[in-house]
Amino acid sequence: MPYYEFQWTDDIEDHIEEHGISPEDFMHVVRNPATTGYSRSSGYPAAWGYTPDGRFIIAVYDVLDELTLLPVTAYEVAEPGEER
Repeated sequence: MPYYEFQWTDDIEDHIEEHGISPEDFMHVVRNPATTGYSRSSGYPAAWGYTPDGRFIIAVYDVLDELTLLPVTAYEVAEPGEER
């Protein structure tokens, strides 16, 4: 599991919580991704994976330096091979 510091702001926390995602869920998926890539809409790096309660989400972030990530957004998505 890679180690990252996350640069949280109140606005970012509020934004992802509007989607039902906690900061802990976000960090878990980024540290334990099923797959990684880039957001089609923003171009930012992204991690897809399962939250501890079993939801499949995308976690989108910006890389500030080799250890620090700035969360951008997160929300539930369909699992690979599944229609939503």
